[in-house]
Amino acid sequence: MGKKRKIIDSLLYWVMASGLVLVAAVLVLILAYILVQSAGFLNVSFAFKPAEDGGIFPMIVTTFYVVLVSLAIALPVGIMTAIFLNEYSLDGQAVRLLRLAIETLAGIPSIIYGLFGLLVFCRVFKFGQSIMAGALTLSIMILPVIIRTVEESLKTIPDSFREGSLSLGATKFQTIFFVVIPPALPGIVTSAILAVGRVVGESAPVLLTVGITRNLPRSVFESGRTLTIHLYYLTKEAIHPDDFGIAFATAAVLVILVLLINTATKIITGIFGKQRGGYG
Repeated sequence: MGKKRKIIDSLLYWVMASGLVLVAAVLVLILAYILVQSAGFLNVSFAFKPAEDGGIFPMIVTTFYVVLVSLAIALPVGIMTAIFLNEYSLDGQAVRLLRLAIETLAGIPSIIYGLFGLLVFCRVFKFGQSIMAGALTLSIMILPVIIRTVEESLKTIPDSFREGSLSLGATKFQTIFFVVIPPALPGIVTSAILAVGRVVGESAPVLLTVGITRNLPRSVFESGRTLTIHLYYLTKEAIHPDDFGIAFATAAVLVILVLLINTATKIITGIFGKQRGGYG
């Protein structure tokens, strides 16, 4: 019986190891293909040249604006909602409805968000196709990510921290602000980084709300084109082989950006795990 278990364990181990190798091989293959196809086009000047000269600087600026405004809107709301759910709320009907709403928001397809943003922010609020309209739409999309991550971070803080603070005469708000939030900061930062990754990778809602113009936006109330939308139109309109080279160079910039975001998330998650271990 023991020998049979060892054989099954070894078999399952090699199956899982094979899956890991397969995933890593696919990732390396995709990265290698993109980098090879972008050879000769991907350089420092490519990121800082205007769109008329084959560069992507306006798209980088537009993407930066969209990310910054989206986080500025969604992060405070998400953090406050997570604090309310974890620190103040009781398990009542209203809280269950709120959690259901959060889960529903997380499952709605992104194109639905785009249609909502186009109707509400672009037309009703008369922002038109602009960075502000896109950021407002994307801020709603990333709320579930922020709320979930921050709430899980708050749950890891031992109740003894809260009880000790309250027993010393601190108010509920003082306990949350000075005792609970500081050790939960790595999780809050992780939620922001995950939200950035979601915003950078979206295309459908951005296409409908931000627009496709290749100009360098001077304010958040102007239209623009993010990197994902620019990549879509480069491949759609590509005729000359150089067009595909520029498209692959843009894809390489996006992949590098996503890798940097994921790496930062892993580092912060590691710090978060060490701090959580220290609470025990």
